[in-house]
Amino acid sequence: RLFSLSGLFAVRKPKGPTSAAVLNLLKERLLAEAGVQTNGNKRNQVLKIGHGGTLDSAATGVLVVGIGKGTKMLGTMLAGSKKYTAIGILGKATDTLDATGKVTEEKPYDQVTKGDLENVLQKFTGDIMQVPPLYSALKKDGERLSTLMKRGEAVEAKPARPVRVYSLSLQQFQPPLFTLDVECGGGFYVRSLVNDIGKELSTCATVQELTRTKQGPFTLEEHALHEDRWTIDEIARSLERCTALLPREPARKKLKTEHPGEAAVMCE
Repeated sequence: RLFSLSGLFAVRKPKGPTSAAVLNLLKERLLAEAGVQTNGNKRNQVLKIGHGGTLDSAATGVLVVGIGKGTKMLGTMLAGSKKYTAIGILGKATDTLDATGKVTEEKPYDQVTKGDLENVLQKFTGDIMQVPPLYSALKKDGERLSTLMKRGEAVEAKPARPVRVYSLSLQQFQPPLFTLDVECGGGFYVRSLVNDIGKELSTCATVQELTRTKQGPFTLEEHALHEDRWTIDEIARSLERCTALLPREPARKKLKTEHPGEAAVMCE
């Protein structure tokens, strides 16, 4: 039954592990439940599974997962819209642009008012240019920038690139903390946004907490499975429910095969 699962579903990523680590844990749970014996790296060849967009290790929230043929649909998740709730802190900057990094700068923030913050947000709405963080999953010569940074290698910032912000609003302001709701397109970094907002306010800012509340049609409250529900039955039910959320593919004619046993090979 495990190998018959196919489609997209969502899990709730906890704070701490990387997105890849969450995916590996999910894969191990499912294979163990199905009684499938694996030998080290061969597990990746046994069960086809992937995710539709990395979340920072310190972030929580919706992580869209593709299983079986669903892995081919993950590209649409990467390019689609996402929603986040971010808590930023004024007066402090870090090398990672979030609370996990080393403090690189501290500035006064007493002069910043709620009105100042709301006015600044308008500059970051719509089609804007954004410089990605140095600590990111973007690659240089085949290696992640974050990996190079952790090794102490000199890394140049990637050039600014166009990104889209569909909506940006201030939900709460209790200096030095402020809470934002963001809906954005693919390739957008909330950490860079908060850092840029700090600069625009003549101080500095970094992300204290980050939660992805929606990715594509998948929401945190309705669709993301908690870790205690990472079972074959729960995922099968979730796949059924989530099928209705996805655009229908055009009907395709089935190809006839010369050998009846060929279908079983394709399932693996």
